[in-house]
Amino acid sequence: MQPRLTREPSAVLPHAPVQPTSELLATLDTIQQRVLWLTTLIIHHANNVRPNTDGSKVGGHQASSASMVSIMTALYFRFLKAGDRVSVKPHASPVFHAVQYLMGQLPQHYLTTLRAYGGLQAYPSRTKDPDQVDFSTGSVGLGAVAPAFAALAQRYIDAHFGSGPARRFIALVGDAELDEGNVWEAILDPALDGLDNLLWIVDLNRQSLDRVVPGIRATHLKRLFAESGWRVLEAKYGRRLQMLFDRPGVSALRSRIDEMSNEEYQALIRLSGADLRPRLIRAGGVDSAEIASSIRNVPDDELPAVLANLGGHDLEELLDVLAQSDAEPKKPTIIFAYTVKGWGLPIAGHPLNHSMLLTDEQIEALRAQMGIAAGQEWVAFDPNSAAGKLCAAAAERLFPAAEPTPGILDPAAIPEEIAIPTQGVASTQDTFGRILVRLADVPPLRERIVTTAPDVSVSTNLAGWINKTGVFTPQEEPDYETEAYRLLKWKRGPGGRHIELGISEMNLFTLLGMFGLSTELCAQQLIPIGTVYDPFVCRGLDALIYGLYSGAKFIFAGTPSGVTLSPEGGAHQSSVTPSLGMELPNLDYYEPCFSQELSWIMVEALRQCCDRVHGRPTYLRLSTKPIDQLLLSPAMKRLGAATLRRQVLAGAYRLLDWHDSGMAAGAPLVQIAVTGTMIPEALEAAAYLQREGVAVNVLNLTSPRRLFEAWQATRQTQRGGGHGMPLQWIIPAEERHAPIITVHDAAPNALAWLGSVYGAPVTTLGVDNFGQSGARADLYRSFGIDTEAVITAAFEVVDEVYFS
Repeated sequence: MQPRLTREPSAVLPHAPVQPTSELLATLDTIQQRVLWLTTLIIHHANNVRPNTDGSKVGGHQASSASMVSIMTALYFRFLKAGDRVSVKPHASPVFHAVQYLMGQLPQHYLTTLRAYGGLQAYPSRTKDPDQVDFSTGSVGLGAVAPAFAALAQRYIDAHFGSGPARRFIALVGDAELDEGNVWEAILDPALDGLDNLLWIVDLNRQSLDRVVPGIRATHLKRLFAESGWRVLEAKYGRRLQMLFDRPGVSALRSRIDEMSNEEYQALIRLSGADLRPRLIRAGGVDSAEIASSIRNVPDDELPAVLANLGGHDLEELLDVLAQSDAEPKKPTIIFAYTVKGWGLPIAGHPLNHSMLLTDEQIEALRAQMGIAAGQEWVAFDPNSAAGKLCAAAAERLFPAAEPTPGILDPAAIPEEIAIPTQGVASTQDTFGRILVRLADVPPLRERIVTTAPDVSVSTNLAGWINKTGVFTPQEEPDYETEAYRLLKWKRGPGGRHIELGISEMNLFTLLGMFGLSTELCAQQLIPIGTVYDPFVCRGLDALIYGLYSGAKFIFAGTPSGVTLSPEGGAHQSSVTPSLGMELPNLDYYEPCFSQELSWIMVEALRQCCDRVHGRPTYLRLSTKPIDQLLLSPAMKRLGAATLRRQVLAGAYRLLDWHDSGMAAGAPLVQIAVTGTMIPEALEAAAYLQREGVAVNVLNLTSPRRLFEAWQATRQTQRGGGHGMPLQWIIPAEERHAPIITVHDAAPNALAWLGSVYGAPVTTLGVDNFGQSGARADLYRSFGIDTEAVITAAFEVVDEVYFS
């Protein structure tokens, strides 16, 4: 992504009048026609001009882009202010890039690179596109909801750091996106109530990927939003149709258009005027004299355009409705902008136009129609023309020479150590809660950290933090529960530092992602920390991936995890989440066992959040299983705190080293590689095996992800001619071929790669089926991950490797 281009302020920047003049509207129309042309040409060039070496379909959405041209012209060249953040409908990506180009924010050579490597992305991307994208979009529904949670972040920031410059968060939404469940999960969550800096604009073109959407859904949708506390506006009809409706005796015409199905409307606007007139006049099987009279003075050659004169393509109507969205009292606002999919193109309104592309002949006809000279297809406006001046003024307004400096946390404020108990018996989930309580006493961190959970705060040990910092609400709210013995004191008000969500993991991860981008979107750094039951990470996976792809920085704990949560049964016992931690890009994944490990990991996770360029979000897979902390003592004594800490963060260390057992060299050696809660069982098995004459190392894999990456980094060095052996701090040269047994309260494949490092035989023990309710020992025995199973696997591999 290239840095945003800025302009030196000109001597005089004319202030926008309250009402657009006819001259301004004419200039905006000139701009929107050029945006439509460039948008269509960008897609055409990618599919029909640029060499296609592998024959794959390139794709692009000329029709879906065209329906957004007027809306985006009105926004960028008139309505938006510096600091506003916009989420662009995925299929309108080419429109966005055309607009950025006309404002001087995108070099011309990128216009021919849509969907090419290193070029313009298929859908707007914060991290991949060369121009400045506020919100990545692509997975439909997420781009609609992301600005809502960004607006919530701004509200939180204003309450805690003081109000900064007014900033609006705007989502351009395809009407079919409103089918997505995550949209309604967000709208119904009380945490998002009353956001007065949020605006959604729905591109109501009544078509989805495969069809014209049947029926008339807009009325139902408007009612749902109104009942949820939103201001509902519409840009339904253009000024030409409105003038026709204003004449006496035309109520029948308006009723006819209002009540016709989407399919009929789409079919009618594609007819010639002569064919359209009788079909429009015929309502309910009977010819309407009133409708016939209403359109008598509209010539046949103009009638299709009059019927298609919708508000979403009328700049004056759009600007008027946009102005209404800022009216008092402020509240979240949605505008239903009625549009035609494929507007201005020969494929307008076609029921299958979603993936249609204009032919070479159609492109040439469009060029001639728009007065674009041959050889000047990619040229922007003359800077001295009215359109050129308006583009320059928009760029100056939206991209000021001096951007506000974000308020960020100095990484030096993060303590080297977090003082927590590291003796006795403790679970990692309990330790996580203790760490947050300690962080609440560090003022620079306290003011930046905001916690959140989908109605699981108490059961994931956030109560201590909440008791110290309170729950965030826009206004002070009374607490009617006064019992002194309560575990959780739910003090709610603007000073609170926890946001409680309803039971929606999609909302959780969307919030984490947008608060994790607050530095970039709101000019004030927050460090969001969330908790979620580990099996339900999968329910929010789409939003989690969205946050990772967008470059957000955050921390989340999946807890409790695994079949270790034995009484809860298979529906609450996670097994695949470590695989997600291993495979999702841009994510650190840890599965600690001991309190000291988690303390060090949390410091590292906080520092990752402060590295806005290279830092990564952190996933902590935790448990409620009590662990004797003294089991760490031998490794601490052998390695020392500094070395142990370095190895914990690198992904693994030797918790038990066979050299410490006093065994003579030459005994068969087995490596037990174990993660998280299975440490006690592995150590018990190791003690038994050593008594039987088998040398054992217990390798504690605190982060299988980081360990894997260390292996791959060494391989890359070797391929480049460098030296070094992978993972040598846990597998020295003389032990490379010792058999490995992996033990994981998760799917066994997550650790199976260890055998590939040096070609050692590996036996994987893990959870390969759905669990059930029962005692922990019963579940461990059922899945073959208990102490006896480890011992049995070790004897089998010793016989096979050393005595067969």
